[in-house]
Amino acid sequence: MSAPVLTELLTGLDDLSVWPASTAPLPDGHLSVGGVSLADVADRFDTPAYVLDEDEVRARCRTYRAAFPDADVLYAAKAFLSRAMVRWIDEEGLGLDVCSAGELELAVMAGFPAARMVLHGNAKSPRDIETALRLGVGRIVVDSPSEIARIAALVGPGGRQKVLVRVVPGVSAGGHEKIRTGTDGQKFGLSLTDGSAQHAIARVLGQSQLELTGLHCHIGSQIADVKPYLVAVRRMVGLMARIKESHGVTFPELDMGGGHGVAYRPGESTLDLTALARRLGGELSASCAAAGLPVPRLAIEPGRAIAAPAGVAVYRVLAVKHTGSTMFVAVDGGMSDNPRPALYGARYAPRLIGRSATAEPVAATVVGRHCEAGDILAADVLLPGDVRPGDLLAVPVSGAYQLSMASDYNLVGRPPVVAVHDGSARLLVRRETQEDFRRRDIGA
Repeated sequence: MSAPVLTELLTGLDDLSVWPASTAPLPDGHLSVGGVSLADVADRFDTPAYVLDEDEVRARCRTYRAAFPDADVLYAAKAFLSRAMVRWIDEEGLGLDVCSAGELELAVMAGFPAARMVLHGNAKSPRDIETALRLGVGRIVVDSPSEIARIAALVGPGGRQKVLVRVVPGVSAGGHEKIRTGTDGQKFGLSLTDGSAQHAIARVLGQSQLELTGLHCHIGSQIADVKPYLVAVRRMVGLMARIKESHGVTFPELDMGGGHGVAYRPGESTLDLTALARRLGGELSASCAAAGLPVPRLAIEPGRAIAAPAGVAVYRVLAVKHTGSTMFVAVDGGMSDNPRPALYGARYAPRLIGRSATAEPVAATVVGRHCEAGDILAADVLLPGDVRPGDLLAVPVSGAYQLSMASDYNLVGRPPVVAVHDGSARLLVRRETQEDFRRRDIGA
């Protein structure tokens, strides 16, 4: 490990800046979130377990509502969804962005109004579209030319469905190439540069069953700079001006997607939400004024920025061994409950909890229990040199794209989700069990 990296890790060893705001140190090395000791959560609900701070979720929703008072803020359900999460989002006044009939039906079952939802997806199944129409979803985002006639046919004569067209504005942004969606050459949306978007818009306008209320774009994820959003806004407004000129249509809505970056480790950059709101609104107003257009109603779709910092993953150490100069710390979870490090190199800052450590910190690699060399949760992190089997490790910023992307690899079973609030803990999603696997496997 290089000296600069070591210095950075030592500096952040006791830094709680990326943890939920309610996080507090307790005696003897314990740590609490939402007034609940994480060690107590491990004892009561076993490990691995996800801990979700309800107050952190709600506070982040309120921050978005305050920053964008005149915009529609839609929580991106793909980050993490449960009935409790749906209720919190609803009570805080946000809309919902869903990507499948499954997400849509869960939200409706939990009492969320379908009219405040937007359905996404680059390859919507017939069930996705039929469910959206049956339940009365507010908007469907058209992502490919084939969807236009398909949605119109399912709407049927006399019906009418509001839609948006997803445009690829040619803006490269995002923390990794696998989560950059604003440029040509990837599966989402319709290109602005080759005319696909303009052609699709013309086709939608020709369908009496479809009401095109505006445009949509999403340029990537884990974006920490405001500038790419400003470039995208200018290009989207430019397209809106061309559509008005060629078709005489003025769109009342513009959805700029999400992708707002958060810090996973102390010292990392995060998107300045206040600056985003101010500059995005200013750019939209200026671009519309220059184009002679009324300012459309803005929509944004944060997911990770609401859920990720509210979650903590708790693991128990199963084994410790030294191979050459590396100390491997193996825990009872891994890529089945957090595939992000293996998928696109996500980096975390695990912390020993549940006891005081007296040994000096050493460089360690935290690995999972699965039969893959790539099952690494955190490489080159500092942990006490005396970390041992039975210890607890807690990993902050674990509320998004972990349970929602979890798998049954090695038939280990997905962890539970435990909500903490005002000193109490309750189960939101139970642990997946061997009995669940047996019931699903009905072949002989």
